[in-house]
Amino acid sequence: MADLKLPTRAEDFSEWYNQLVLRAELADYAPVRGCMIVRPYGWTLWENIQQALDRRFKATGHVNAAFPLFIPKSFIEKEKSHVAGFSPELAVVTIGGGEELTEPLVVRPTSETIIGHAYAKWIQSYRDLPVLINCWNSVVRWELRTKLFLRTLEFFWHEGHTAHATAEEAEAETRQMLDIYADFAVNDAAIPVIPGRKSEAERFAGAEITYSIEAMMGDGKALQSGTSHNLGQNFAKAFEIRYLDQKGELQHCWTTSWGLSTRFIGAIIMVHGDDQGLILPPKLAPYQIVIVPIWKSDEEKSAVMSAVKEIRAQLAAAGFRVKTDEREGMSPGFKFNDWEMRGVPLRIEVGPKDVAKGTVVLARRDKPGREGKAFVGRDNLCNAAGKLLDEIHIALYERALAFRKANTAETSEYADFKVAVEKGFALSHWCGSAECEEKIKDETKATMRCIPLDQAGGEGQCVYCRRPAREKAIFAKAY
Repeated sequence: MADLKLPTRAEDFSEWYNQLVLRAELADYAPVRGCMIVRPYGWTLWENIQQALDRRFKATGHVNAAFPLFIPKSFIEKEKSHVAGFSPELAVVTIGGGEELTEPLVVRPTSETIIGHAYAKWIQSYRDLPVLINCWNSVVRWELRTKLFLRTLEFFWHEGHTAHATAEEAEAETRQMLDIYADFAVNDAAIPVIPGRKSEAERFAGAEITYSIEAMMGDGKALQSGTSHNLGQNFAKAFEIRYLDQKGELQHCWTTSWGLSTRFIGAIIMVHGDDQGLILPPKLAPYQIVIVPIWKSDEEKSAVMSAVKEIRAQLAAAGFRVKTDEREGMSPGFKFNDWEMRGVPLRIEVGPKDVAKGTVVLARRDKPGREGKAFVGRDNLCNAAGKLLDEIHIALYERALAFRKANTAETSEYADFKVAVEKGFALSHWCGSAECEEKIKDETKATMRCIPLDQAGGEGQCVYCRRPAREKAIFAKAY
């Protein structure tokens, strides 16, 4: 299928995305509506995301654990705003082993409640704090409108859950995790993001403050790419998570939760992809380098494959994730197009002339055609490949940042605001009123994505109601 052209992004961005996910073998549709099968290529990408995040979590003192998939329904109902926020999305089990259950079980939509129950047992004293636990799991939310990776009934993610002695510690944890997400997005995924605070309407159900990183996709829409929640004492009071402080007085803990999901794969696709297919950031790509051998005769094949075997071993020993395309019955041109569609950052072409000269051809995925090709001696291959992969990462980030800047408008007039959100982001003063936020959404289909943490300062007038406003917010149509 690699020789069949994808729809262009300009023609039909949504269909381009749908076809690319399937044809690049990232995922497939499952028999249950709204669920997905993550294929090996997509799962390896997710594993690389996991590893990049997991090492950051562990470096900041977090440890991994696992909690049950099933949660007693009564747990969900203990925190009022939590149940109100999640009730429409719950999958509930009422029969088990052929018999009706005495209490219905909820299939985990998120784990604050079951973890709150455990923390109430585990935490007794200030000496037990902080508790810094992360889980890698899947959750189920009964979405009506689904799209592979971006919004599915079941999705894979991580969810961190921490408990602290003070409000200040909980807020510091919440912000630390937001910074980790932003660092990962920029330095591993080459995606520029805007860290900010959510409005009350967009806040996680049960949180006091929600922060997020927001990214602009290739069609100008926003994608919430990771969230970090300061839960205050809401869940601690609902589940009686308490500790004896140094004075011997009983206090409720302060808790946080934070998560990033396989939705981020959708961000990588839509931020970096082009009309030829995926362009994967080198630090996360399942294969950083693909080697395509080229020959016409058996004699040429023997010499080329001998050289390719040595080249692959050399690159693998240097720590690169490398694949040799040994498929029979397919032309080099077909293989080039196929690996371009799959987004491998760097391609190495090895033919009889290259073997004779002791060189290879390096082709960058982010620069198709002759512009992205270079001849490199085999004795310098690892250094050249490493340098090129670093250059690709920087180029992808800078291109995405330039696109976001070109499609973000600072607007003070509502007429200009409405034009801006049709194209991309509008950065505008907002008074903080839920009424203004709702009217903007009704009239433009744009939502308040976040109030950026980086504020230039200075008061203005709300772009909608003209009342005084102290902060600017990002508004956009979103996935």
